[in-house]
Amino acid sequence: MIAGGVVICALVSVLFFRFAARRLRRRRFMAGTIHGLIALLFVAGALCVALLGSNLLTYQRLTHEQLAAEVAFRSTGAKRFSVTVTIPGEPARTFALSGDQWQVDARVIKWQGLASILGFDSVYRLERIGGRYDDIDQERSEPHTVFDLNPVDRLDAWTLLRQARRYLPWIDAIYGSAVYLPMTDGAQYEVMVGQSGLLARPVNSAARESIGAWGPAKPSTGQ
Repeated sequence: MIAGGVVICALVSVLFFRFAARRLRRRRFMAGTIHGLIALLFVAGALCVALLGSNLLTYQRLTHEQLAAEVAFRSTGAKRFSVTVTIPGEPARTFALSGDQWQVDARVIKWQGLASILGFDSVYRLERIGGRYDDIDQERSEPHTVFDLNPVDRLDAWTLLRQARRYLPWIDAIYGSAVYLPMTDGAQYEVMVGQSGLLARPVNSAARESIGAWGPAKPSTGQ
């Protein structure tokens, strides 16, 4: 659909360039200039659609609940973990996280109305992974570890669509979703994404035992 938008804008710009050339040959300079400017506007529109489309390609289609990532943990010290993140179709990456839990954030864009009729699927993109602490005082004082799961884009479709949402009634929702669970040595999880956002499931016994033993944070003594 993005390619179709680019082609339409390009064809309209060619048409107006021809109008402009014809008017200029007839020495109708005002009309020729106006048609030339309109043609340039459609060229700019084609470039914007192409750039927006290339950014949206970094998002994954969301037609049903599906695997977004696999995460595996290895303890490297007190509240220190090495986490290996494997996103389908990408090489595994390893990060060093600090804390009691891990958290993954994602962006979700859902369409409705005309966009759904034209075949636009809801899309998502994992954004970052980080560590967090049970204790609120540690959360405030201890080092925070967070890493990008996608490169920063110069043109950000998320920001553009969010800012223009009032003018685009076919956008159903633009929201962030996050999930967090305990970090434990040897634990493995699957991060799934569905129409309601992210969810995580334990894969092995270490992860299941960690979730089973997960209770409310103990109040800090302030010492």
